[in-house]
Amino acid sequence: MQPQFNIATSLTWFRVAAVPLLALVFFEGAAWARPAAALLFTLAAITDWLDGWVARRLAQTSPFGAFLDPVADKIMVAVVLVLLVQDDPRPVVALLAAIIIGREITVSALREWMAELGARHRVAVSWLGKVKTTLQMVGLGMMLFEEPLLGLPTYDLGLALLILAAGLTIWSMVGYVRAAWSGDEERAPLS
Repeated sequence: MQPQFNIATSLTWFRVAAVPLLALVFFEGAAWARPAAALLFTLAAITDWLDGWVARRLAQTSPFGAFLDPVADKIMVAVVLVLLVQDDPRPVVALLAAIIIGREITVSALREWMAELGARHRVAVSWLGKVKTTLQMVGLGMMLFEEPLLGLPTYDLGLALLILAAGLTIWSMVGYVRAAWSGDEERAPLS
């Protein structure tokens, strides 16, 4: 079965294509580079919401789109975390990156395993996952922007949001593992 290309899938492909461009802009070194990288990241993050909305609204959902959407998100988040650690190698930033990337790998593997068992529904995304993703995206965007905005310490606020997102990341991962491990189909996953 060939992947179907439509508006929703094109928005997801934009997110994938934005990753190397974001990295190039990030390393540009000019005064405009970090705000431009933050803008590109924000546009890509908006497509995360928009592609799902378009797919449902225009009946463009597809198995390929359902596969590509989370992959695009994970690639984008992982690359931005690596860029930020390279730029700010403090232990707290590296630890947050390790927690978030490690969780994404673990949960992706867990979902694949559960799908093989025919029980993927036990590790379905919930509202907590959406809150975690929102905090993560806003926090990363603020950290990319870096410059104070309206007198507010954008980078530090972004870091605080990323710390909250990492806490939710751990919580949701424990929920996924418990839901998968228990075999109790009535237990709802945490995200």
